[in-house]
Amino acid sequence: MPESFFPLRLSRICLRAGALFLLSLPPIAAIATTAPENGQPAIIAGLGRVVDGDTLDVGGTRVRLEGIDAPEIAQTCQTASGETWECGKAAAAMLRKLAEHQEVACDRTGFDRYRRTLATCFVDGINIDEAMVRAGLAWAFIKYSTVYIGIEAEARKEKIGVWQGPAQAPWDFRRNEWQVAEVAAPKGCAIKGNVSSHGRIYHMPWDPWYDKVKMDDRRGKRWFCSEEEAALAGWRPASPN
Repeated sequence: MPESFFPLRLSRICLRAGALFLLSLPPIAAIATTAPENGQPAIIAGLGRVVDGDTLDVGGTRVRLEGIDAPEIAQTCQTASGETWECGKAAAAMLRKLAEHQEVACDRTGFDRYRRTLATCFVDGINIDEAMVRAGLAWAFIKYSTVYIGIEAEARKEKIGVWQGPAQAPWDFRRNEWQVAEVAAPKGCAIKGNVSSHGRIYHMPWDPWYDKVKMDDRRGKRWFCSEEEAALAGWRPASPN
């Protein structure tokens, strides 16, 4: 995708999404809440800091947007003419336009298997989970939710974002990257646990820095078979930025 095209397209999508959602969605105070779990508040509120296309920090809480799956940062897609563009970075840029340094309110819907908070998040009444799918920069995560299937169908019909050409679903992209990495990893445990001045950080095979991490167990680096194992050992996930 030409560099001059995407920012203009992105701005138009943001404006359109804002106009549509402000008319159709309830104010923050009217968002339905779920019962708190283990003393956790049902509504999370604070300034947003975007991690990638479907993850952000709200206040001090890392939130995974419920019901959507955006391209990984390192992922690329194609236009109808076959031109490659960085759809993973484009998705993160879209979410930044919607939520970075904005007052975000998230309706906590639960936790994933890694105990990360799942939530539907709003900025000025705009459902940003839905906005990402409507812009063609996230898939409806049908394995876990059917909420945004109709919105995805509209984006497909309009051939915007990832739907303007061939695109691999992020869950397929992750699976393929894992399959390639596990061939070279000890016992197929493909997660790299790095030790640096930034602390103990683990990298998934689809992370941008994965190939740059050179493993050396004499420096305390180690391989992990799962994210649960890495977290229990005291490693934290790498930021994709």
